[in-house]
Amino acid sequence: MAPTTSRRAFLSAGLALPVASASSKIDFWNPAEPAASAVKLDYKVLGRTGLKVTTVGFGCMITSDGSVIERAADAGINYFDTARGYSHGNNERMVGAALGAKRKQVVLSTKTHAPDKAGMQQHLEQSLRELNTDYIDIWYLHGHSSGDEIHDDMIEAQQTAKQQGKIRFAGISTHSGQQQLLPWMAQKGAFDVVLAAYNFTMDAGMEQAIATAAKAGMGVVAMKVMAGGIRSVRPGDPNYDKLTHPGALLAALKWVVNKPNVATTIPSITDNDQLEENLKAMGSKLSSGEEKLLAAHLEMIRPIYCRLCGQCEGACRKGLPVADVLRCLTYADGYGQFALGRERFLEVTTGREAIRCGDCAECTVECPHGVHVAERVARAQELFA
Repeated sequence: MAPTTSRRAFLSAGLALPVASASSKIDFWNPAEPAASAVKLDYKVLGRTGLKVTTVGFGCMITSDGSVIERAADAGINYFDTARGYSHGNNERMVGAALGAKRKQVVLSTKTHAPDKAGMQQHLEQSLRELNTDYIDIWYLHGHSSGDEIHDDMIEAQQTAKQQGKIRFAGISTHSGQQQLLPWMAQKGAFDVVLAAYNFTMDAGMEQAIATAAKAGMGVVAMKVMAGGIRSVRPGDPNYDKLTHPGALLAALKWVVNKPNVATTIPSITDNDQLEENLKAMGSKLSSGEEKLLAAHLEMIRPIYCRLCGQCEGACRKGLPVADVLRCLTYADGYGQFALGRERFLEVTTGREAIRCGDCAECTVECPHGVHVAERVARAQELFA
């Protein structure tokens, strides 16, 4: 589904080849050849977990066709990521059914957004049932931006689940505040993996934060690797020129895959064409031509793409969480997922639903990277509020 200029128009458009010492629960497996062409599978070790994962994994959040997940597993991808909250639990159910007998041949991660131990334990039991598995390889605390949000009972819940054999490794997923959160995680020493937003638009500070995490032994998984782009944007869409540089999305994926401190990536994949293109990123170096392409693409998306740097936090005089609002808009404009964007928007603007950017004479938020904040937030309000 391609994003459009209004909510009405939008709606009408209506595996592991394991390290023996650490991977006893994963079976040896020879993947089938990809249907279209032979692809060189590339692997890295996921930090101290010892898990050997393909450098291109599979982000299942917006996948609705389980056959694409089956095809990915047959092609050799061995890292699959979902979450308890995706599609109100339906995503986990679909992922579990699609992986089927291949479950123990892949690395499977899910997430909980529960704020306390009791809620986390309930989520874990639900995840195990929906995924039709007796253990989760990596269980993330979902969507945190600061160490202040991580309470001791949450860490205790992860450690207890480890002791019970219900999870193998513990982690945190994070969209923003990463340059502070990753060093905090490294110092805390309680987490095995971090799932972080990381792509070619981000600065050296983020690269240093990831290096700190990797040096501490944490496995690094990268998301948001294509900087909000989607392959299904069509001519006539208001962002068509900004989101479509032929080859840019594959180049963006290759950019992350080639970073030495990133073990794997979880680009969203919704169909077999996207799967086939993503497979090409493994074992492939980024060319100088692709570097120039990404530079040109960055200039084009600069006014609309939020890099989640966190520098606008607290800058809105009306108290809007600007980065979160813009992330919700990316789900619609970038991923073509209006319902997901609206659901998240209503979550992050609770208590501020009546705020409209048009009511302010001037915007107090100035993005250091050139995002037209007032225009983008106003669009989110038009679509979702």
